[in-house]
Amino acid sequence: MADTGDTATTTRDYRDTVFLPETPFPMRGGLPKKEPEILEAWGDLYARLRAERQSQNAPLYVLHDGPPYANGDIHIGHALNKTLKDFVVRSRFLLGYDVDYVPGWDCHGLPIEWKIEEQFRAKGRRKDEVSKAEFRAACRTYAEGWIDVQREQFKRLGVTADWANRYATMDYGTEAAIVAEFHKFKNSGQLYRGSKPVMWSPVERTALAEAEIEYHDHVSPTIWVKFPVTGATDDHDDDLLAFRHATPAIVIWTTTPWTIPANRAISYGPEIAYGIYEVTAMEEGLEFEPWAKAGDRLILADKLAGEVFKAAKIATFTRLGDINPSGLECAHPLAALDPGYGFAVPLLAGDHVTDDAGTGFVHTAPGHGADDYEVWKAHGHKEVPETVDADGAYYPHVPLFAGLKVLETEGKKDKIGKFGAANKVVTEKLIEAGNLLGRGRMEHSYPHSWRSKAPIIFRNTPQWFIRMDQPLKAGETLRETALKAIDATTFHPAAGKNRIRSMVEDRPDWLISRQRAWGTPLAMFVDKHTGQPLHDDAVDARILAAIQAGGADAWFETPDADFLGVHDPDQYEKVTDILDVWFDSGCTHAFTLEPRTPEHGYQGDRPSHWPADLYLEGSDQHRGWFQSNLLEGCGTRGRAPYKAVLTHGFTQDEQGKKMSKSLGNTTDPATVIKESGADILRLWVALVDYAEDQRIGKQILQTTVEAYRKLRNTVRYLLGALAGFDEAERLPLDQMPPLERFILHRLWQLDGQVRQAYETYDFQDVVRPVIEFCSGDLSALYFDVRKDSLYCDRPDAIRRRAARTVMHEVFLRLTAWLAPLTPFTMEEAWTTRYPDAGTNCARIIPDTPAEWQNDAEAARWDKVWTVLETVNEALEAARRDKIIGGALDAWPSVTLPADLMAAFDGLDAAEVFRTSGAELSAGGDTVTARIDTADHPKCARSWRRVPDVGSDPDYPDLSARDADAVRWLDARKG
Repeated sequence: MADTGDTATTTRDYRDTVFLPETPFPMRGGLPKKEPEILEAWGDLYARLRAERQSQNAPLYVLHDGPPYANGDIHIGHALNKTLKDFVVRSRFLLGYDVDYVPGWDCHGLPIEWKIEEQFRAKGRRKDEVSKAEFRAACRTYAEGWIDVQREQFKRLGVTADWANRYATMDYGTEAAIVAEFHKFKNSGQLYRGSKPVMWSPVERTALAEAEIEYHDHVSPTIWVKFPVTGATDDHDDDLLAFRHATPAIVIWTTTPWTIPANRAISYGPEIAYGIYEVTAMEEGLEFEPWAKAGDRLILADKLAGEVFKAAKIATFTRLGDINPSGLECAHPLAALDPGYGFAVPLLAGDHVTDDAGTGFVHTAPGHGADDYEVWKAHGHKEVPETVDADGAYYPHVPLFAGLKVLETEGKKDKIGKFGAANKVVTEKLIEAGNLLGRGRMEHSYPHSWRSKAPIIFRNTPQWFIRMDQPLKAGETLRETALKAIDATTFHPAAGKNRIRSMVEDRPDWLISRQRAWGTPLAMFVDKHTGQPLHDDAVDARILAAIQAGGADAWFETPDADFLGVHDPDQYEKVTDILDVWFDSGCTHAFTLEPRTPEHGYQGDRPSHWPADLYLEGSDQHRGWFQSNLLEGCGTRGRAPYKAVLTHGFTQDEQGKKMSKSLGNTTDPATVIKESGADILRLWVALVDYAEDQRIGKQILQTTVEAYRKLRNTVRYLLGALAGFDEAERLPLDQMPPLERFILHRLWQLDGQVRQAYETYDFQDVVRPVIEFCSGDLSALYFDVRKDSLYCDRPDAIRRRAARTVMHEVFLRLTAWLAPLTPFTMEEAWTTRYPDAGTNCARIIPDTPAEWQNDAEAARWDKVWTVLETVNEALEAARRDKIIGGALDAWPSVTLPADLMAAFDGLDAAEVFRTSGAELSAGGDTVTARIDTADHPKCARSWRRVPDVGSDPDYPDLSARDADAVRWLDARKG
């Protein structure tokens, strides 16, 4: 502040008498270099935090980790997820809890199998040339490598966790625990083997569950097919059907021509109005000859007849009358080409049939559709034909089409998942048989495997299921128990409850078997005569002991007799399917949390409790991990393994588009950390509304960097202003000036907001109010107003002591409030001021005295702000017009309403305006400000232009306040 400008004559340089902020805390973060140093200093931070909280008898909080897949570097979705979890862990430590958080990895499944197949192919070996043991060993090694990589990447993000005791679904003990959970379902009677259509991936050669499916736009062929009517019950009019003149036909429409060979029935809607129509003329001038002709008689839903005729190029027609499809019987449309299709095709009433699209009839292939299967069974039919094998090709016994593929599963990568020859050849055969009425193409949403991205088919195959609707011991079904558990769970956001509830209400039985190599086996034996699983506790115990010692490989490699004991191995089939990976991860609560509970006799230093307090994952896990844990917990323990569920959205680019490497719009967390630091990425997570889809990119990150600078500069200013502060300098509340009382009130107010926001996981409601406090209350008001006092008051002055006391309280709270969100920066700030006080991460939010609440001061400063805004605008205009150089050159005259005037009682208006003086006068309904120049000498030390400059003869170029401060300093220098 001190200068030699427009001042009284002086020969002294007062710069060394001004108490400027001093701190080694740099303005620039240098986070990419500083953060690794802090990580090294922390060491096993998590273990130390748990030990300290347990020594304080802190209450226990359990966050259970949903496992990422051990395959590849982490992406921005991983970073968002793990950072949110770290916010939870660190904030619970901050709130005084002991926190149990064990990170884990999902290791089994197809993505790793594919990688290993690629590795073997690169060495010239096909999968069928590699033993199952060698293949599984390679998968295990691959997963272990990626666990190590991802663990270090998560650590670099600042994630605090029990890394030393991580879990993995491929660990031997874990695989044994998963099998033990599977045995609970087996032995309770909830497990059964059924042959029904399941979602099947020919590319992956395995069944898939709903959670493994994603929907993409897909172009399918469409065909309208005639099924000739060959019989009818007596209540149908022979004349109407006119068998004597022309064979009428029921018309179906399908987007899967390849399923026609599997057709066994036609479904109709009992409430739909049907008619029989006669074609009278075809469209003319066509480039091809249509398949319909005048005189054809077609049976259709009345509502859809016009659309069908349009597709078939039928120009005119006559409706002959109503018809009830019940009691009709048709021939298969391919019957004329091969006697293998010479069976009758019955009409079946089905509630799933509508007249919204198609023809009002549904081609029914019970081996290739859930509704088809159910209506077929409901009408007493037991045999379900098998037409397509595991590779998506017709079996040899299928007439006309043996060996043809529905989807390509081999060859060049761009061909895999495309339509094979089946659709084309079936359509050609229907033309040959004279039963194709029309064809086209349609783009629609179609299920694809989320791993291979290839379309799936519905295929009848024997699989193992867990019953959803069979009463358990408690009398309720698994579905009913799960729905009750959902109602007892807290969801963040609340809409998640309805989402998972609707999924559980409508879901089919839980398909848990897969036909792959890398996974946890359905380790059980099945009686060859009855088809039922073996229930023998001794056999189960031997199976579990073997897997505990040697992993899942032990199941495949150990002779059956070693497990079966007194049972004849020739009488039993060893099941070699593996469990759905969702069943694997659905059991994580059972082996990660439950063994470390007091109820299970645990007395170590890593206690947990069951159920967990929170599960936190992406919103897609309502049908994935949340649901598999829900069903597993309810099926084995009667409740969900969690008390609350938190979901986050997905990360998009800055334009709101889905990220894709092919589009080049991804944001790599490693790059952000390398260029800007993990705290920048963490602050971005804190600032977004994670419950919705978020956006990220260079511009958004630049905005985050600017927000970070506000926080860092605030902390840096506090550190500089508090240099040398000790408790002897502290001023009690009753001596505080009004401005300090207001800032303490704001701290009291924010403390309640921050605590509540952390309790409810609303991290945005922590960081945004704190940033606003830093940039508004502190930077724009408090720091600016108190700068003169801090720099120029003598150290023992009441006003300066008050300011430093309040800044001390601000520093204690900012570094605590922000510690979970930007831990590296707050650690750096804390250890800069308290190098011997231990880590900032171990602190608990300081108690904020209730007496800091001061609504009167808050109301006062709201009014002061109103006046200050007008004065600041006037000062800025005066600067632009070069009336003044700076605010200390000004002496504003302010006219304001009486109520605003009253707000300045006890305040120095010039101090508030940061001017050398000010005149206030009451009057009018609005605030007006006239900027006059301060017509007084400038103090050589503080630059204020005040009347008492020169009043002290020993310091003729200083104001009285500054002269007193310098005299105080000079006396101590001797």
